[in-house]
Amino acid sequence: MESYFATVGFFDGVHRGHRDLIKQLIKVSKKRKMKSAVVTFRQHPRRVLNQEYQPQLLTTCEEKEWLLKNTCDMDECFMLDFTVELASFSAKEFMQFLRDEYNVRGLLIGYDHKFGHNRSEGYEDYVRYGEELGIEVLQAVPFQTKEGLIISSSIIRQYVTEGKMAKAAYLLGCGLFVSGTVVLGHQIGRTIGFPTANIKLDEENKLLPPDGVYAVFVMVDGIMHPGMMNIGKRPTMDNGNDLSIEIHVIHYKKDLYGKYLMAMVINRVRDEKRFSSKEELATQLEEDKGKIEGILKESDK
Repeated sequence: MESYFATVGFFDGVHRGHRDLIKQLIKVSKKRKMKSAVVTFRQHPRRVLNQEYQPQLLTTCEEKEWLLKNTCDMDECFMLDFTVELASFSAKEFMQFLRDEYNVRGLLIGYDHKFGHNRSEGYEDYVRYGEELGIEVLQAVPFQTKEGLIISSSIIRQYVTEGKMAKAAYLLGCGLFVSGTVVLGHQIGRTIGFPTANIKLDEENKLLPPDGVYAVFVMVDGIMHPGMMNIGKRPTMDNGNDLSIEIHVIHYKKDLYGKYLMAMVINRVRDEKRFSSKEELATQLEEDKGKIEGILKESDK
């Protein structure tokens, strides 16, 4: 059975700080001649302990798993169900669980990470438990941007909430993902030359940027395409208060109904606004398209 050097966390956003931690994990696992593993959770731990808590997630479970497997080079990703039973474990019991269930023989601890029901325990305690359990415990070096900023998911959430998507994308290392299944919409976009895919989100607690138009890359069947996304109430179409997420995949002609799309938000283009006619809307969308193609071309360099 393979032995693993692992790191543990919720990894919401799989941002640049997370990726640096995983790089450190891969380096130490190779030195120890072990496999590298990320241990993470499908459910937000606080949500399991408090059903009324509504986390504002940067990534859904599917997005997080895709990012971990496609942007990081660790050997394994163990996606666990965070249960009430798991929440009741002490740090030592959780470490023993990882050893017995996954043959984890080494743990790389994030500089500010704590686990187990006793939150007063810290790195020195984990080292002591590791010595008792036969698990080597090391502490990661905190990652800083060249500007000296230590990245956190909470800072990125703030940028997303404020619509500062370029700043969020810089800290994430890619754009914020907005993903879901394409469902039948009003089919008005196709009448003005901009057919849109209406997205039904998979996660009710997914954090979305403010209403507006965004430059995005859209993954369709594993291939990235340029696109434009509108989040909002569709005021020109008198959509009421119903929130719509519509994506126009630029230069894409095939049917998208029923497909699962992942849109990566690169930047915000403008606020959502009401137009006096569909013709005026079409003119604005053409202008948006030109701006968005320029933004995406620049970001892809």
